[in-house]
Order: sequence, then C-alpha cells, then structure tokens
Amino acid sequence: MREWLFKNRAADWEQMTNLPKTLRSELAEGLQLWTTEIVRHTQSDDGTEKLLLQLADGGQVECVLLRDRVRRTICISTQVGCGMGCVFCASGLDGVDRNLTTGEIVEQILRLQHLLADDERLSHLVVMGMGEPLANLDALLPALEESHRPDGLEISHRRITISTVGLPKSIERLARTNASYRLAVSLHAPNDELRNQLVPVNEKIGLTAILEAVDNYFAVSGRRLTFEYVLLANINDDPQHARQLSQLLRGREALLNVIPYNPVAGLPYQTPSHQRQTQFRQILEASGIRVHFRHLKGDRIDAACGQLRRSQAGPQVVSLG
Repeated sequence: MREWLFKNRAADWEQMTNLPKTLRSELAEGLQLWTTEIVRHTQSDDGTEKLLLQLADGGQVECVLLRDRVRRTICISTQVGCGMGCVFCASGLDGVDRNLTTGEIVEQILRLQHLLADDERLSHLVVMGMGEPLANLDALLPALEESHRPDGLEISHRRITISTVGLPKSIERLARTNASYRLAVSLHAPNDELRNQLVPVNEKIGLTAILEAVDNYFAVSGRRLTFEYVLLANINDDPQHARQLSQLLRGREALLNVIPYNPVAGLPYQTPSHQRQTQFRQILEASGIRVHFRHLKGDRIDAACGQLRRSQAGPQVVSLG
C-alpha cells in the first residue's frame, strides 16, 4: 500500500492491482483512502498549481506546487489558519482554528504529487503554507519523515525547509532532534519596534532570542540558515531598514530571501516600486549580505498563503484604523 501511495501515485484502492480484488472491494467499502476534498484547483501560466482542500470537519487549507526549470517544489500547510498575527498575511486574518494531523499534512503532499506528469518527480518541500510549523511539531516531524523515508518520497533532508516566524523554544527542540532540515526564519523587520507592529508575537520574544536560537540550530545541524523578508511599500523598505538589516545579519552564514509583497484583497499593503526594490538590494549587497529577490509566482491564482481560502468566503476590507 505504501508503494502504491508514495511511488505509484494511486488515487484509489481499485488501482492497487496487486492486492486481491476482494480485499480492494472491502477496503473501498470500509476504509476511506482520502480524508480531504479538493474544493478548488487553480493553475497559473508559470506552472504554479494550487489546491484548496476541505477537511473532514469542514476546515480548509491550501497547498501549492511550484515548477521552476527542473525543480518541482511543494508548499504545505500545518494549521487551519494561523495564530501568529502577521498583519500583512491572509492566513492569520481569522486566527487559528486547529493544528493539522500528521495524516492531513501527508495527504497534502500526496495530493500535490498527483498533479505531476509521469516524468516529473517532487524534488523540494517547503513548510511555508498556512500556519506556524513550529507550533505543530508533534504532527509535522512524523509527516516529514514520511517524505524522507526510502519507501516514501525519498526527499533529502537538505531539500526540506521549515519556515517559522521564530519560536526559540521550538527551534531548540528541533535542534535536539538532530534533524538536518533547512530552517527559514521570517524576519520582516530589522528591529524589534517595527517587528512588534508587523509580527505581534514578537513582543513576547524579541529578535535577540530568535537569533540566538537559530545560531545554535546552525551549529548543531550545519545547514545554512535562510532569512525571509517580505518587502512592504513605505513600511519596511526604506534605505535605513536595509542598513539595519545588514547590521543584524552580518557575519552569519545565511541567505536572505527578499520577497516583494503579493497584495491581498482587503489589506492595505502594496508591492514596493522597482526603484525601491533595487535600492534596497544594492544596500544589502554592498554590505556583503547574500541576498536573493524572489519573483512572484502564482499571483494570478491567489497563491499567497490564505488568499484562496478567503476568496471562497468573499472579500473583506481591513481598515488602516
């Protein structure tokens, strides 16, 4: 059964032809293979595909397949909603309903694998969808092991990335497991004052504690760190922010992913101008920071986390207050 699900991409019991026909019939009658229903499947010209899945209890989560040359990367969710409260993110606008189970996380992976052509293979996995992954480690870690196992998807640890806003205790727990997954920390601000506004959970944590935890994770895992920075027009894209960010990251073996904001209907945030983006990048590079500006993918299909789910419920306008 594992071989049929992970290797042969079986969609139902009937396709598992080396099982006795009577057994297949009994399984079809008594054991539901899939617990989710595909509510929407959207596709973009750049090869990006997104699924909106409805769970057995009525909740909805999103997962994405991204195609980039030979890479086939999937992005999965770990929670229904998110409790971190990032002000620009569609996932957390309604808070968090619950954690996903290990099975629900694995099912996203298998659903996305079904979107591939026969000659395509999943190469990378990022846990960067709805929810805070480190708030659901109990369910996430077994799911990632299913992806890594030789009789699973055989995705190397170094090609699996866990994204987090930075929960020091959970990062320390991850380090104690001797896991060698890549860690991506979403900064979004170069100082605590601004980060408290953009990522409210930071008020109880602070950048110093986060950086100490990730430095320890790097020492234990040996995996190069990645820092994420969503660039918001006229909020965190000023030259002084770039200089502060350079100072914060200087001396660390890390890559900085700068992500121009993907606008969300109902939210007041915008994508910075090309000139503003270029200036920000030049300051970082001049300071010796390894920086990569990520291109928007799937923006025409509501590919940013939480957008597709909210589009099902209709637009809501959030005031700047």
